[in-house]
Amino acid sequence: GEGHRTSLALAFNFAGAPGTGKTICAEAIAHALGRRLLIVRYAEVESMWMGETPKNIVATFRLARKENAVLLFDEADAIASRRSASLDHGFVRETNTVINVLLQELERFTGVVIFATNLAANFDPAFERRIRTHVLFEMPGVDEREQIWRVQMHPRTPVGADVDFRALAEQFEASGGDIRNAVLKAAMAAAAEPGNDAFKALHQHHLTQGIREVLAGKRVMRQSLMDVQPLAADFERGLPLAPWPFTQLTAPAVIMTSVFALLVALVALAFALAR
Repeated sequence: GEGHRTSLALAFNFAGAPGTGKTICAEAIAHALGRRLLIVRYAEVESMWMGETPKNIVATFRLARKENAVLLFDEADAIASRRSASLDHGFVRETNTVINVLLQELERFTGVVIFATNLAANFDPAFERRIRTHVLFEMPGVDEREQIWRVQMHPRTPVGADVDFRALAEQFEASGGDIRNAVLKAAMAAAAEPGNDAFKALHQHHLTQGIREVLAGKRVMRQSLMDVQPLAADFERGLPLAPWPFTQLTAPAVIMTSVFALLVALVALAFALAR
């Protein structure tokens, strides 16, 4: 029958929310294959000089061939985003060139390539047929969260008898990365308490405080002017604080407020120039 040329690389797309285990799964694959994991981040290959970014992409694949490494493109949507049909600006042409070069290198590469992303919808459609397997990393359920809490504890870490991993898993919907950060926060809080270090241990209130701080920080990062999430949590009661006042404003009110602020700024600038 008719043959259809396809990519020689064994390419995976790991898609999912932050902290769901995409990177650690890539590390496990590289370890199982007995190869080095070469992590590529867009900030490390991007250049301010026209034409240098595609060269860096080529050099990355060349290094992976030389060392027989597993390639992991972290936050891959930044480097494999959709190409634009509008070529009015130089940076658009440069972006399109980067994607074209990446596709060409992927065609020639014979190793393992993993794309990890939180925004798979931003991928250029040309990557779909070049990726052999798409894996969705979902948020862990209660049983998975309980196990994650347990494995985050080092065997030599003193854990109080009051620690209830099941209760933590049921109370807080968090990713594996969130739980890891919470355990680190709890450990630092426990270590900072006064007293003899020999008698210090992680207790339930340390872990509860740690995960609440981590989740409150995520809510801060998700806020915007028009759709603000609660900025913090009431750690005593476990309830969110009152929404930011701007959430009560309608869109026209926000626009009018912005226009008024701009007029005030223009008046102030005119007075400053007049003086």
